Parts: sequence; structure tokens; C-alpha cells
Amino acid sequence: MPYTTLLRDVFGFDAFRPGQEEIVRAVTEGQNVLAIMPTGGGKSLCFQLPALMRDGVTVVISPLIALMRDQVRALQAAGVGAGALTSGNTPEETDAVWEGLEQGTLKLLYIAPERLAAGSSLGMLRRVGVSMIAVDEAHCVSQWGHDFRPDYLRIGELRRALNVPLAAFTATADEETQAEIVNKLFDGQAPASFLHGFDRPNIHLAFAAKDQPRKQILGFAAARKGQSGIVYCGTRAKTETLAQALREAGHSACFYHGGMDAEDRRIVETRFQQEDGLIVVATVAFGMGVDKPDIRWVAHADLPKSIESYYQEIGRGGRDGAPAETLTLFGADDIRLRRAQIDEGLAPADRKMADHARLNALLGLAEALSCRRSALLTYFGETASNCGNCDLCDTPPEVFDGTEPVRMALSAILRTGEWFGTGHLIDILRGNATDKVRQRAHHELPTFGVGKAISKAQWQAIFRQMMGFDLIRPDPERHGGLRFTQNARPLLKGEAQIQLRKDSITAAGQERRPAVKSLVSEEDAPLLSALKAKRRALAEQQKVPAYIVFNDKTLIEMAERRPQNLDQMASIGGVGAKKLESYGQAFLSVITGEQPPVHPARRKMAGRPEGELFDQLLERQLQLARGAFDGEKPLSCSTATLRMIAQRRPSSLEQLAQISGMTPARTERFGLAFLEILQSAKTALG
Repeated sequence: MPYTTLLRDVFGFDAFRPGQEEIVRAVTEGQNVLAIMPTGGGKSLCFQLPALMRDGVTVVISPLIALMRDQVRALQAAGVGAGALTSGNTPEETDAVWEGLEQGTLKLLYIAPERLAAGSSLGMLRRVGVSMIAVDEAHCVSQWGHDFRPDYLRIGELRRALNVPLAAFTATADEETQAEIVNKLFDGQAPASFLHGFDRPNIHLAFAAKDQPRKQILGFAAARKGQSGIVYCGTRAKTETLAQALREAGHSACFYHGGMDAEDRRIVETRFQQEDGLIVVATVAFGMGVDKPDIRWVAHADLPKSIESYYQEIGRGGRDGAPAETLTLFGADDIRLRRAQIDEGLAPADRKMADHARLNALLGLAEALSCRRSALLTYFGETASNCGNCDLCDTPPEVFDGTEPVRMALSAILRTGEWFGTGHLIDILRGNATDKVRQRAHHELPTFGVGKAISKAQWQAIFRQMMGFDLIRPDPERHGGLRFTQNARPLLKGEAQIQLRKDSITAAGQERRPAVKSLVSEEDAPLLSALKAKRRALAEQQKVPAYIVFNDKTLIEMAERRPQNLDQMASIGGVGAKKLESYGQAFLSVITGEQPPVHPARRKMAGRPEGELFDQLLERQLQLARGAFDGEKPLSCSTATLRMIAQRRPSSLEQLAQISGMTPARTERFGLAFLEILQSAKTALG
């Protein structure tokens, strides 16, 4: 069966997303593959579809139980034989997996990397006939990556032992991580590599300097009430207090962090999967297991630790391709904390340098003066012009020549021996003779009072931007005192100039907030709500997450195109043959009102050429049921017979007579009329 047929009938898509087809072809042909695609770019299809094309079982190694269960449920809903062997299985689920393996009906077997540690695993995988290995979140193999999992190191041994091709997939992998993936999974032998861009154009990017951050997060959530969202926080305590604040503001919200009991975490994961409009306030412990496609916004209440972490975390929004929004708050304290975590860690010096560089890239994105998406993609080695979908493209920032105040600040740092933090330095610059300033005779410095025309809040923003540009860093050996980096020396010597963002030093509460983007037009909004209500009812009835029925993007397309019959419904993206049969009539009734039931055989042909032929044959048969002159004995063909005629399209009475159910009497009465319909269809196609 060709790729395109499976893509349409099983997964409900008329075409591949950019980059998918060549990866699917390489994986199906049995090549070793490394594919780096953006989150939401359709990585899972690139190993799921080949699994259906190849003989034997594809074993999928995936990092989290929740992620595996979601993908298995989605595959089963699409009519694909899939199962997972996890510690979270019920005995019945495990029995069903083994039965599918024994009967040869299971095409995809999901397992966690930790299972590879069991001595029995290799024998089991050999016995069930594994023909390919797929590795999801392959960056977990790398100690340079941000989600290192030691058990991923066994995957290379498994590939060698089974002697089967391996396809590795990840969304974020810089050069060091890519090199380690190739070394650990492919023994250094370069696989067929596909780097298909990091751009997620449906995600709106926005940053804001912290200014009453709880109020900022509450305002962002209020403008998006009723939409599923995630708020990432730097501490466990903050997740709990912010979730409580959101609940008090009328939102459905809960918290999630690594200090919770396992059962409590599972409850939150289940709620997030199944409830529409739930907000989860979480640490990064809530991460890779999120496979919910209709998360409409992601906010960071604190600065992430690196640009890779940031990109992966915001990538959990808008996986269905519909619009999603982000907001990342950051402040000087965030920068100090992230620097200190790197400097005080136990990593070797080269790793610390790399981590500082990653943090610098994120700070550069936060303090960007022009299009954020362009800055983000440049880091990942891509080029882009202004995107039109970030806060800086929405409202370009005002900039000013910050060279003079930056030199004032650097001079104050230099003259105080690089031993002091922002507060004391600002007192010196503004001429504030505190006890601490007098005790150290800093009121006698030439820099005392040179910046009195600049307010304290403005100086704080200037110091934050200086840290963001990596001109200065807190020194853990000097109790957080700010010291120079090499980047600062040209400025101090008068050999360079610097532009600062004026909007970053405006008064409190004046940060720009992107307008909420509606998913559909005002006219289509009531229908979309009704379709979501139907989805929720079906999901609750079947005890599955709502997106397993249909994701937001599919419902949006239904609301906009308003299909009037099952054939039109079949052309909606995400409506495959199995889902059309299971849910098509129910959603069609929401759009058009109650309709007469459709015969199950006709439902199976919806959206296919034979469906229209079947309708014409059925109509002609009814006209001739009592003969050409309406006086003969009633006669009809079965639905199965008409379906076979529509599928086989005989071109002569002899061929027509060979179809099961076409007796001589039926051939005599209907034959010429049926052939006329078939010939007309052939001419129309020709």
C-alpha cells in the first residue's frame, strides 16, 4: 500500500508536512536515520507510518510512560495495532500486548529505556520479530543535552544485538548533542541525517522584564481564560502559590513538581490530558510526557536555564499547528541564579563554558532589539527575516545609545574592585551616601553621583541588560559581586558602543502584551464551541483524552469549512477512515443538524471515489427496481454487490456478471445502466 494511501486512510492527512516524506521513505527502506525536527513537526508519523509499511514489529523506545500511553491510544483510535509494556500497565493491558505480538497483529511496541536493563528484554525482542528500532527524544543519550537518561546508552548495544536499522528523532540537538547521538547510537557511523528546521511559525514569541510577575502571569492567563496552558516556575513552592492564585482568579489550575507523590503527579497528568482549559503550574519536571496537541499557551514565570530548554518548553504549545502564544518573564535575579547554578556546579570547565554560552543565547533572545524568531533561528544555524509573529515584530522597540551609562556602571565596578552587587553600585552612581557607602569611602570615588539623573528603576534595567549582554557576571567567590567579562573591555576603553532597549527601562506595568489571537472568526466561534462540547462528551464516555477523538486543528477546520456530508467530512485534516467511521456522523449532526443514518458499508467509502459511484449505482437501481416500465417483479442488488461494482469498475456485461451477487436476472435488468454510469465516471476522470 503506498505512503499516501496510509497517510489518508489511517492518519487522516492529505499530504505530508514539510520534510516528513523523505524521512518516511528513508526509514521504510531500512536506512539508519537521525532526524531533527521541531516539536509539533510530526516526528512520530515518521516512524509510525514506516512501521505499517515494513514486516515485523517496530520497537519504539520512549522516555516516559505518559508519552507512550498517549501515542498508543492515538494509534489504536486510528485502527493501528500498537501497545506498550510499562510498569503502569494493568494485567489486562499487558495480556493484550502479548496476544497481539503472538498473533502478529501488533505493529508498534513501545518500551521505556530502563526496560533494556532487564536481561530478558533482548530475548523477548528477538522472539517477537523486531525489524526496526525507533528512538524518541534521542537527545536523552547525550550528556550535553538537557534531559540525559543513562539507560539510553544501552540502545546502541540493542541495535547491534538485533542487527536492525535504527531511526532516532529529537527536536533540539546542537552540534555537540548531535555528535554524541551518532557516537552512542550508531557507533560513530554517520546515519542518513535530516535537519528540517526549528521554526514553529504558529507560536507567538514574547518576553517581558519582571514587574510584579504574579500580576503579569495572572493578566496573561485572564486574557486566555478557558484555554489549556502551562506556567513554568523555577521553584516547587512557586508552583503551589501561583496555582492557588490562578484558582482564586477563577481559573481551573493545579500544580506539578518533582516533590509530589507519584500518584498525585499521575492525577495531574490525567487531568491535563482529559480536561479542556486546565492550567498546570509546574517545574520542568512536567515536560517530556506532555503529548497534548492543543495547549494554546505557555508562560515562564522565571527564566529557563538555556535556550534549548526554553525552545523545548514553549514547543509544547500548539503541537496541532493551530495558533499558540508564549510569555517569558525574566529579571536580574534570574540571571544571577542561572549564572550561579553553572559556576557552582560540579561540571568540568569546558561544560561550564558551554552552559554559559547557552544561557547567553537565551539572554540575547530576551534582550533582543529586533525580531525574536530571527534571533532564535540564528542560534540553531538558520536564517529568517522578520516573522511578524513575535512581540518585537508587533511593536518594534525604541532603542537608545546606552554607551555612556554602561561606561559609568563599568567604571563603578572597576573602582570598587569587582566586589559589590547591583544595589550598592546603584547607590554610588546615584550619589546615595548610605552607611555602607561611607564605611568604604565610596562617596569619595570619581563615579559617585555621576548617574544621579537616572532613576533607580532605570539603573536596575541597565544592569539587567548588561548581564543579558554578558558584559558582567556575578562572581560566586565574591558573594555575588559583579565582575567584568572580556565583552566589556572594548566598551570601557571607548572602542565600542552599545544600544539598549528603552522599553526595558520604562515605568512599572507598561510592558507590551500581545493581543489574544482568536482560533476562528466570530461567526464560526459558536460552532467550534459546540464541536468541542461534543468532543468532550465522547471523550468522557470513552475515558480517553479529548484530543484522541479529534485535536483542535481538526475541529477548527470543521467549523470553518462546515462539511455537509460524510464525503466532505472525510476531506478534513485529521479525519482518517477509522475516525470517520467512529465519529463522523456525530460531528456532522452538530454541523448540519440531525441526518438520516448512513449504511455502514457506505460510511466506509466516505471520501473515496467509489463512494460517489456507489450512490449513483444505488439511485439507478432504485429507478429500475420494477423494470424500465415500472411493471415487473421487484429486484435489487445487495449493498455488498454495489460496493464491489464501484470498486472493480467492470467495463463489459461479461465482467459485470462475474461479480458476486450479479445473477443473470440482475445483469439483464441493471447491466447496461450500470455500465453507462461506470463509463461516464471513467470519461470524467480521463
